[in-house]
Amino acid sequence: MKNTLLDMYRKDGTKKVLASLISIFAGLVLGSIIAVIVGLTGNPQSFSTQSIFDGIRLIFGGLFSTGRGAQGQLTFGFNPSNWGNMFFRAVPIMMTGLSVAVAFKTGLFNIGTPGQFLMGTMGTLYVALSIPTTVVPAWLVWLLAFLAGTLLGAIWGAIPGLLKATRGVNEVLACIMTNWIAGNLVYMFFKANTQLQCPPETGKTGYIMVTAENGVATSKMGLDKLLPGSQVNGGIIIAIVIAIGVYVLMNKTTLGYQLKACGANRHAARYAGIKDKRNIVLSMAIAGALAASGASLYFLSGNAEFAWTKIYQSLPEEGFNGIPVALLATNHPIGVIFSSIFMSMLNINGQMLQNLTSYNKHLSDIIIAAIVYLSSFSLLIKMLLSKKKKEKAAPAPEPAKEEAKAAQAEETAAPEETAGDSADAEEG
Repeated sequence: MKNTLLDMYRKDGTKKVLASLISIFAGLVLGSIIAVIVGLTGNPQSFSTQSIFDGIRLIFGGLFSTGRGAQGQLTFGFNPSNWGNMFFRAVPIMMTGLSVAVAFKTGLFNIGTPGQFLMGTMGTLYVALSIPTTVVPAWLVWLLAFLAGTLLGAIWGAIPGLLKATRGVNEVLACIMTNWIAGNLVYMFFKANTQLQCPPETGKTGYIMVTAENGVATSKMGLDKLLPGSQVNGGIIIAIVIAIGVYVLMNKTTLGYQLKACGANRHAARYAGIKDKRNIVLSMAIAGALAASGASLYFLSGNAEFAWTKIYQSLPEEGFNGIPVALLATNHPIGVIFSSIFMSMLNINGQMLQNLTSYNKHLSDIIIAAIVYLSSFSLLIKMLLSKKKKEKAAPAPEPAKEEAKAAQAEETAAPEETAGDSADAEEG
């Protein structure tokens, strides 16, 4: 049993998981310390000793909070609404996390996920709200909308890849450029298509209609019965299946090997006969498709509203949140599933903090930032874990071996000295 655990510990994947878990725990502890400091320095009428303790409990277990009891104390248990909303919010960041992870695996930094997410939003909402379900079945409209959004994202992601492959333009600069171009394009598109906007009588200005208005919504797949009172739907199942598919693609196929080979060393891959330019473009296209599919799954839920008037001022946070999700998962597609759910859980905990205590929801953002910052040192943590293991496993030098080496060194030096003495005698 002990040997089995040691063998498991020596694996590189185990060290990566341990490094991420250490980062998570350290971030939660730091958040608790900040909660104590804020409570002690804040308004005494708002922050009592009990409220500080409640804040710390919600940081670690807000997902299980069921509100406050009759006497005002926090109660904990299974809260289906919190769990369902956690899975619902995990879907878009899971897909953007996969997008960033795939690009990382191929040696590229895809910071263009916000723009790709927006292009997927535009394609999905236009198709879903423009095709009448009285003519085309709702399930087929859903599929067409999903494919349209994914295709637009793939095209938009391929642009930085093409510039990188053909002109040597840094993908980070190209992605930043395409992000803001996408933001303004989507803004102008929805501004021109007034039939997609919420009617004035609804009292909602600056929003696009939800797809449920057209009878197009993702199937609940029975999750609404397991987690009643939440926004959960089958999108989380589809996202997990896609994540597994990405893992198979990257680790079990020739294409995945070629993509990773180009990321490891583009010139060596070309020497081996791999078409590096094609694979760079293809990698960014796959990354763009994944980010856009996150937008498709999110807005095809039937209850997610899109504020089109704000996008030219600020890009969607779901795109940027994919970066810490991929970083915490060490760019592993299966790890992205768990890291995205964890990030979504922290957001739920932040809401519970705001609703049930005097703390602000932004405390959860500080915790997420701390975890992400610490996870950037995951390589260092992994190196420390490996070094510690090597120090324990290194055998102590044996005295007999050391003496034998010294004697051998003396024998080797002796002929050289003799030769030197002979040469001196001849000269004399």
